Amino acid sequence: MHRFHQHRGHHDHAAHGRHPFGWEGHGMRGLHRGHRERSERVFEQGDLRLLLLKLISEKPSHGYELIKAVEDSVGGAYSPSPGVVYPTLALLEDLGYTQVSEAEGGKKLFTITAEGTAFLETQAPALALLAARMEEATVNNRGRRSPQIVRAMENLRTALKLRLSAGPLNEAQLAAVAAALDAAAKAVEQA
Repeated sequence: MHRFHQHRGHHDHAAHGRHPFGWEGHGMRGLHRGHRERSERVFEQGDLRLLLLKLISEKPSHGYELIKAVEDSVGGAYSPSPGVVYPTLALLEDLGYTQVSEAEGGKKLFTITAEGTAFLETQAPALALLAARMEEATVNNRGRRSPQIVRAMENLRTALKLRLSAGPLNEAQLAAVAAALDAAAKAVEQA
């Protein structure tokens, strides 16, 4: 692990006693507000593990569902990569906090164990702090990287690409596309 982090230009936090799961912290870079100090991140050491366990306790889920649930829980301010989520899920299973069963299509379904439930009960204060930071991230992110807006922008980009690649537009078509884009821009300004 240490050589990997050196190669990527990162310190091995686990070696310095600050982060027992060195890979987890490096996947969280997108979750602090602005470029402020590390202490102002929404997800601190162990928080993703705790959040995933909490989400699994509420509803047994597949990895992809958990990625979307984390993203939704912070209003789109952060979407964890599979490279961060799946090792964390494997750790939860290794700790005995979750168990995995195979569901339709060979997907793994994660459910909480009695040990996981007991662990969550001991983490009530940490969960309350995490919920407050997540709410603040949601409020701070509103409208910036909203999944709905990103989806709509991608839809517009795709529609334009498809229409423009279908062949040259005549004057009436050019005017219609320009008018639609101008109307969308005006609607966004007035929203």
